[in-house]
Order: sequence, then C-alpha cells, then structure tokens
Amino acid sequence: MQHQSRSTSRLLFIAALGIVYGDIGTSPLYALREVFHGPHAIELNMQNIFGILSLITWALLFIISLKYLCFVMRADNKGEGGVLALTSLAVLQKEKKDKKRNLLLYLGLFGAALMVSDSMITPAISVLSAVEGLKVVAPGLDDFILPITFFIVIILFYFQHKGTIKIGSFFGPIMLTWFVTIAFLGLGSIINNPEILLALNPYYAVKFCITSPHLAFLSSSAVFLVVTGGESLYADMGHLGRSAITKGWFYVALPGLLLNYFGQGALLFRDASAVTNPFFLLAPSFLLVPVLLIATMAAVIASQAVISGLFSLASQCIQLGYAPRMKVVHTSDDERGQIYVPAVNWIILVGTLWIVIEFESSSNLAAAYGIAISAAMVITSILTSIVAYNHWQWKLSKVIAIFSLFFIVDCLFFSANMLKLANGGWVPLMIAGVCFTLMTTWRKGRTILYERLLEKSYPFRSLLNDLEIMNLARVPGTAVFMVGDIYLTPPALLHNLKHNKVLHETVIFLTVITEDVPRVPDEEKVQTKKLANGFYRVTGHYGFSENPDILDVLVNAQIMLPELRVDEPTFFLGREILVAGTGQEMSFWRKIVFTVMTRNAESANSYFKLPLDRVIEVGMRIEL
Repeated sequence: MQHQSRSTSRLLFIAALGIVYGDIGTSPLYALREVFHGPHAIELNMQNIFGILSLITWALLFIISLKYLCFVMRADNKGEGGVLALTSLAVLQKEKKDKKRNLLLYLGLFGAALMVSDSMITPAISVLSAVEGLKVVAPGLDDFILPITFFIVIILFYFQHKGTIKIGSFFGPIMLTWFVTIAFLGLGSIINNPEILLALNPYYAVKFCITSPHLAFLSSSAVFLVVTGGESLYADMGHLGRSAITKGWFYVALPGLLLNYFGQGALLFRDASAVTNPFFLLAPSFLLVPVLLIATMAAVIASQAVISGLFSLASQCIQLGYAPRMKVVHTSDDERGQIYVPAVNWIILVGTLWIVIEFESSSNLAAAYGIAISAAMVITSILTSIVAYNHWQWKLSKVIAIFSLFFIVDCLFFSANMLKLANGGWVPLMIAGVCFTLMTTWRKGRTILYERLLEKSYPFRSLLNDLEIMNLARVPGTAVFMVGDIYLTPPALLHNLKHNKVLHETVIFLTVITEDVPRVPDEEKVQTKKLANGFYRVTGHYGFSENPDILDVLVNAQIMLPELRVDEPTFFLGREILVAGTGQEMSFWRKIVFTVMTRNAESANSYFKLPLDRVIEVGMRIEL
C-alpha cells in the first residue's frame, strides 16, 4: 500500500506539472519582453532591470507562494477548489434570502465568468508567443505563424476527451523538461553576469517603486503576467490535490522560472537589442530549433490548466443552477473530478480562434491579458477573507491584517491592468460580461419558471383526498415523477390523471437536491419516506461537483425500504414549452435568451441517465 501510495503521489506530481503549471510556466515567453518592448514599455537601463526583476521575484513569492499556496488553497471545499467552490464555502452559513449572501454569490459568479474569458485568451497568447519563435529561428516563415497556431490550438482541444489525468501524465514529463530547459538557459546567462542575482533583494523593488513610482505602476501590468495562472492552482485542486500542486511549485516551477527571468535580465544587461525576444535569444543558435519545439509543446500544455479547471467550473455551474444542463463525461473510473464537457470545449475553441484572428500577435494580445485574472484575484481575496473569518474562526484583526495586504496588492495590479482597456483589455471584460449575463439570466429564468409551475401545482394532501372520491383504477407497475417541491404534486402527474384516468400501484415522487458542498457522503445521499395509498417520496442529495444518477438513487431507496418496488419503472418528466409573455419579472430580451438556452439544454432523461424506452414526457405551455 505504501509503494502504491508513493507511485500515486509521483503520478500526481508529474500530472500537476502538466496540468497546473503550463500557464504560469510559459510566462517567460513574453512577460519580461512586454515590460521593455510592449505598448507601455519603460526605458531599458540597469536600475529598471534590477527593479523589475526584484518585482517579479517578490510577486511570485507573495502571490503564488504565500497567498495561494499558504492561504487560498486552505479554503478547500471538501477537497474541491475554484471560485464557485470558494463562493459556496463563503455563503454556506447564510440564509438564502440574505442580501449579503446574494451579493457574494454574484461576486463569485462574476469571478467564474472572468475565468471563462481567461480560458479563451490563455491558449491564444501561449501558443502564439511560442510559435513566434519562428521570427528568430527562420524569419522567412513569418506568414506561417497564424496557420500553425490555428492547427495547434485545434489539436489541443480535440484531445480533451481523453481526460485530465491521461493528458497530464503525457504532458507532465514534457513540462518537467521545459522547466529544466528554461532553468539551464537562464543559468547560462547568469554565469556571465552573476551580479544580476542582487535583484533577489526586495530592496531593489522598494527602491524602484519609491524613486520611479510612475514607471513602477506603468510596468505592473506587464509584471503581473508572471503570475497569471495562479488561479489555476486553486481551480485544479480538485483534480490533483494540494500536496502535488505545492511540491510541483517549490521543487520545479519556481526555481525554473526565477532562473530564466534572471537569465533574461542578464542578457538585457549585456545586449539591449535582445529586448525584441529575450527568451529565444537566450538560447545558442544551435539550440534554437529544439527550444522552439519544446516551447511550442509547453505553450500547448499551458492551455491545459485553464481548460481542465473550466470543465470543473462548468459542472459546478450546472449543479448550482447557473447554467443549463450539458453533457458531462467522466473520463476516469478511479479518480473523482476527472470530467470533460464537450459543449464547453468547443465553445472555448471557437472563442480562442476568434481571439487569435482578432489580435494576430502575442504582443497585441498581451494588452488584453491580465485584466480578467487580476480582477478574479481581487474577488478570490475577498471571498477567502470571509471564509477565514466564518469557517477558520480567525479574529477579525487577523483577517484584516493578512488579507488587506493581499487585497491592496491585487487592486494595484488590477488598476495597472486597466491601462490596457483601450488596447484590447475590453475583450476579456466583454466575454466575462456576456457569460455573467447568461448565468444570471438562467438563474432568474429558472426561478420564474419554478414559480409558474408552482401555480400549476397542487398540494399533495389535497390530491389524496381527491383520490378517495375519484376511485381511479390502479394499474400494475411503478411510476416515477420528478418533482422540485417535496410538498406539491408534480404537474406531470396531474396531466396524467386528467387525460389517462389511471394511476400506477406504486408512485414515487423523486427530488434531486444540490447541496452547497462538493460531494455528499454515500450514506447521506438518499432519503426515503412512505406516504399513503402507494405513494413514496425519495430524495437524492448531491454535491455541486457530482452528477446525479437517478437509477442509482432508486436502487439505494429500495435497499433502505425493501417494500418499495423499483423494477422497470416508468419515468414521467415535465417538458416546458416556454413563451415570452407579459410578465414584468424579467426583460423581454432576457426571456428570449432564456428560452433559447432552455431549448438547447440537454434533455432531462439524458442528463439523469434514464432509459429512453421507459420515459414519458408531458408537455406544458408556460408563459414567462
């Protein structure tokens, strides 16, 4: 068992390099270049080089090592990470009608929307920046940069159905090679100018900020590029665990990154003309082609961190009621949290390709990169501080002392990134705004729809009284009716009684409840209750990181209540036909959007894994 545990630990460690650190690990391709050569470039001189390298060092240590690994990743929601898991943890003890709870929910939803925009931009900038190495290796092939980028991005998204662990296990060794490569490239340059290591001293960062505050602020948006990918550490925690991610950072990623950044700084110290592409110009001419190839592979892997995290995010949105039902494929029988969401995968692919066409180069795209992540980091700091106060039972003074520092630094980076707004920074905010609107529209629409169905429902006690009078024929078999409210009769049953005038011998009202936790223990998943006249109530409890399995719920219900017969049941599902009416609860355009989303949602029988030959759908016209 110990040998197996060590083998699993090594596998997760390698997978963490391939899944989590691709994004932050490819930042050396463009980050330092953007400081001295981008649209907001500052003067290239010794003082600025030392100041920027010191800022980069302490940004990595403060934001990644301290904030995320030491604090944010402690806020695991029963092993699950990500902004929605954090949001659920922050609102866990608050009443549903509490205004503060709703505010935190919307804050978390916007954070999730920002991660969607990042998942489109990260593959675009990572792959583009790597393929642009052709300008150094073979300048005559410039025209092939965009077609090659297109091809690589399409291949990446195509293989997502293979599963996170399989992809991570394949990518992990490549990323290990990448970090070793960039470390040695940087070390070779540092040996020529070892004095560059003085920039490890935070004195140079402080001095730079004090003597040149305008330049420090101006360059902060480019410096922030070195920590993009930090959110992926937390988002992918449910895939790999905290231990593997922490070891991957301190043992491999951090040393490799620092050595390369300092190597680039030493190169710029010697040769100012290298500012056009300091990463590739670090490599000796005979190694340019191998470095280009490994950089391209690393850039492909960089996208994996945000993509795998986005699949988890999408599944959580579905379970929490902020997105329509979509097909969710579990890609591993052994590891929980290994999922693939086809619809999300192809939507993100289209968005990524559009961004590549729109911006054409990594330098242009760098202007749009950072705003979404910096805003998400601000939201993460706020939510984690609330978790620290409510769940970790920290004193308010301790929460303020620690998280105010994180909040101030995050806000400084966010405000610096806002300088990019006119140069393309509006793109991630626009994408996030659209996603946020869709999520809130879906949530609002489902609330209105539930109220409309409630109006058409009938109290169960009243139904029992009516059945005594009607004396309906009871036919053999079991009928299962999906119901949202355990105290009401489902409209599908009323329609069945009205038109067919018969009732099954056994009638089960089945309710699926999504709890504010990632997973519900097996022993708490199913509840059963015998009602009267052959009626039973079965309730299935699932976490927001789980997918309901109705047949499994019924099997467990029969184990708990042996007299309950669930052999070959017939499932009755309500199918709402939506019409945009005159109701004032939601604007007309939102009603149209909600109607379109509903029509394109995965069917309930497919989502709940029901046998198609045993499902009867009852249509109901609902006016919004």
